[in-house]
Formats: sequence, structure tokens, C-alpha cells
Amino acid sequence: MIPGMDKYPARDYNFQDPMTPNKHMGPTAYAATQRIIGPARWKQALNRCAGSADPDALLSAVRDSGSGADPDYLAELIRLERAYALLSERADSIPVNVDRLTANPTVAVPSLGWSGLAGFLEPNPESAAASPEETPERLLLWFDPRSGRPRARQATNEDLLVLKMVLEEIPSEAVAAEGGLPIGAVDGAIERAVRQGFVLAPQSLLRRDPSVFTSRRDGDAEFLSTPSFTLQWHITQVCDLHCKHCYDRSDRSPLALDNALRVLDDLRAFCRSRNVQGAVSFTGGNPLLHPNFLEIYRAAADRNFGLAILGNPAPRRRLEEILSIAMPSFFQVSLEGLREHNDGIRGAGHFDRIMDFLDLLKELKVSSMVMLTLTSGNRDQVLPLAEALRDRTDAFHFNRLALFGEGANLAMTERNGYRRFLEEYLTAAETNPVMGTKDNLINVLLRERGMDLFGGCTGYGCGAAFNFVTLLADGEVHACRKLPSPIGNIRERTLGEIYDSDAAQRYRLGPSSCSGCDVRIACGGCLAVAKSSGLDIFSEKDPFCFKD
Repeated sequence: MIPGMDKYPARDYNFQDPMTPNKHMGPTAYAATQRIIGPARWKQALNRCAGSADPDALLSAVRDSGSGADPDYLAELIRLERAYALLSERADSIPVNVDRLTANPTVAVPSLGWSGLAGFLEPNPESAAASPEETPERLLLWFDPRSGRPRARQATNEDLLVLKMVLEEIPSEAVAAEGGLPIGAVDGAIERAVRQGFVLAPQSLLRRDPSVFTSRRDGDAEFLSTPSFTLQWHITQVCDLHCKHCYDRSDRSPLALDNALRVLDDLRAFCRSRNVQGAVSFTGGNPLLHPNFLEIYRAAADRNFGLAILGNPAPRRRLEEILSIAMPSFFQVSLEGLREHNDGIRGAGHFDRIMDFLDLLKELKVSSMVMLTLTSGNRDQVLPLAEALRDRTDAFHFNRLALFGEGANLAMTERNGYRRFLEEYLTAAETNPVMGTKDNLINVLLRERGMDLFGGCTGYGCGAAFNFVTLLADGEVHACRKLPSPIGNIRERTLGEIYDSDAAQRYRLGPSSCSGCDVRIACGGCLAVAKSSGLDIFSEKDPFCFKD
């Protein structure tokens, strides 16, 4: 427990609050009490107190109508049920928007003499297992605007600490320093409180330009702003493979450890200033070959970032070192088709090593993802490979080849018939749960079918310089990892300055030819494919687009 947290001045709930409406309570307001005393006595009690909303009057009526065998906690339960019912009546007091972290105005922290009473208030109270005990307990009551229902549970030390911080405007840095905690532990506690709804957070400031990205259906609006931001960090160019389609084999010296840690602090500052959750996807080269990978990974975990690894197979011992720090959201590896074709691209034996590694990830309960780069040589292998991966991975995706780096030596998949390929892929995905949808152009098919759009490549269509940027090993920042798209250098400018630059804004807007398209909000095609096809990516759309 953080020193001083036990002095938190909790607001005890006033069970006879002057704001209580003077009206009769519906029978469901005291559902647990009704079950305990039975329907006959409940009816008598209501008649005796003339349906009074006052819990003390109801308690007196219950006692007058009974045999004296009621449980000792009944009085406290009646008052608690009344308080719980009032939460819904106070839901209108919850603001839609706030400009800073704010305690939900419906929050109350009553101190009770009995523990376990919150179990009676659950939607299925019959599932409450433990019987109440006569021991002090502090509850947390609030109306959750996200779920649209009242909530009640035991108040934890973490809950009380977060409420103290919010009410007294104590910064996370001060609490972390006082308690000797990583700053991410404090940030994480706040985020959990926000997810549960008893603390309110400002809206994300990372929003699409409404003059370009317009919502055509109710479901489209979710793509207008992002609650998270990802730094895809190529921390090293060193790799243990030499794939035929590698888009960047340039020689770049990695940032020194102290500079790498400053990058993470800069990312945290950026995310806090834009009211979003930060994430880091470590890639390369092979990120695990960076000499300071574990130190950087731990530092990212200590700052409460979401973590992902895009790399190559690693031995069990190396994975266990990583997991001892923090579980990644996923570990992504690559396959380029079935065994013969894949090994021709990535090296002999690679296919079998990936399959064994996927089994290891599953054994260690690490979520896995397999990525394929779609070319003219492997399009007919996508569905067979997806079937082979059905029980080996958690997700399978593909990206189209962009002709950069050594990838220029291969051939893109044919435009002719690409729509048909996507339709066949979607059909197969209906019965194969690992097949994910990533290509933005799938949204064209969904809209034609009258279905809601999906998030496309990054969850927000083309997310270049919107909900992610790419950081190369030497500090260059690019809008997207798949094409040369420099927008700044982290050694020279902050992430916020780079994000707000005119260069980044141009990538965010995408091709002007997509303006007005009814799927633009979650599409934008692929800038890398357009660029490698010789097009002006700021004006001309993805050459594979088949929308009229």
C-alpha cells in the first residue's frame, strides 16, 4: 500500500440523502430483501409503510410484520439496496465529456459492519456464494456509464488510491515516487478505474479530419477517433534471416540505451497529452537480437504500454525471460506460403521452425499471429496455409507486397481477380476462426453487402501517422513501415512535434481521390502498394481498388 493511502477521506454514502426523491420505490429495488423475508411478509411490510421510500420506515415495517428471525444484517442490506437503486436515478449527473480525470459523481464508498452484502446486488444474486460475515467492509458503489448499470463491490486499496489521486489532483509521478513503484503501475491503476467507469477520462484528442473522413452509417463513427497509439519500433536492423522480399536492409545504428529510454518517456508524455493508451510493437530486423532488448522491453512494461513482438522463432529460455517481465499482447511471426515456397523465400527449414515455435507459444500461453506477404507466387497458397494453421495459431493475416528494398525483385499479386480472391478469403474465414481480415479493400465488399465496416490494416483503415508511426533503429520516424515515408527524427524533435507536422498530416489525409468515398473512414487502400506502383500517394488511390 502506498504510504498515506490509509488516510484517504472516503465519502461515506448517506443512506438518507436529502437528494433522495420522495416517491415510492418499485418492488425490484429491494429484490434481495424480498427473497429473504418471503413474498407474504414483503406485501405486509409495504402495506404497513404505505410504500414509503425511506429505508428506515421499510425496515420498521418488515420487523413489525415478522417473527423476529430475520438475519442480523437485514437492516444494513435494506439501506444498501436503497443506495444501489439510487445510483440509476443519479445516472443523469454523469457528464458526457470531461476535460481532466474526474471522479464519477455517483461514486460512494460506504463503510459497513457486514462483509459480503454486495453479492446480493448482482444481476444474478442467487450466484452469490458466501454468506455475509459480521466484519467491517468498505464498498464501492457507482453507476457505470459504459455498461449502463449500477455496480457494487468491495473497495480495494487500489480503488481508494485512485480516487484520492483524482479528487486531490495528485500526479502519478508523485505517487510512484512515494511508493517506490514503476510509473506504469500507477497509470495502470488509473486506466483500470476508467475502464470500470468510476473514474471518467477526457476523450481522445487523436481524431480524424471530419472534412475528409465522414461517417455514412451509425457504425462508422467508431473510426473517427482512436483510444490508443502504437509506436512500431524497429529497434535493430540485425536479423538472423535474409528474406527475398525484405523491404529494408539498410545499415542503421541503433539508439543507445539511455536514448531508447528517453523515447519511451517521450511516448508516454505524448499519449498522456492526447488522452490515449500507448503501445509499443518491437520489431526489426529481429528485435530479440538487440543487446538491450530485455532492458528496453522492461522499461516499456514499467510505463504501462501495451507490448507486442514481431520477430523470429526464439528458444524457450529466451521466451521465458520475456514472460518473466510481461506477457506481450501477441508474438507475430511470418510465413510466405506452404513449406517449399516459404523456405524458398525465408531459408531452408524455416517453415518447420515456425510451426514448432507456434506450438511453444501455445504451450506458454502466448497469443500468436502469423503474417504473410501476398505476392503473385503465393496467392494460391493462402487458403491452404490458413487451413494448416487452424489449430496452430491464434490469428493469420496477409499484407500485399510493396516493391521496396529487396521486395522489388518479386512480383506483386495480380490485380486481375483480386476482388474474387478477397471474396474467397472471406468465405473461408467464416469457418476458419484464425483467418483475420486486414486488407482495407475488404471494406468495399462489406459495404456492398450492407454490413458494418471493419478496422482494416490498423483498426482505423490506413493508420499511417494517425494511430501509429514507425520508429527506425537510428531515430528516423516514418508514417508507415512499408514504404519510405519520413516525417521527422526522434533525436531532433519530440513525438508530439513530429505527429503535428505538416508532413505527418499529409499521410493522415491519404489520397485525395478517396475523398467522398463511403468507405474512406475505414479504408484508404494501401499507400505502400500505390507508391511502389509509381503513383502519387497523396492524390491517386490504391491501384487494386475495385470500387466503382
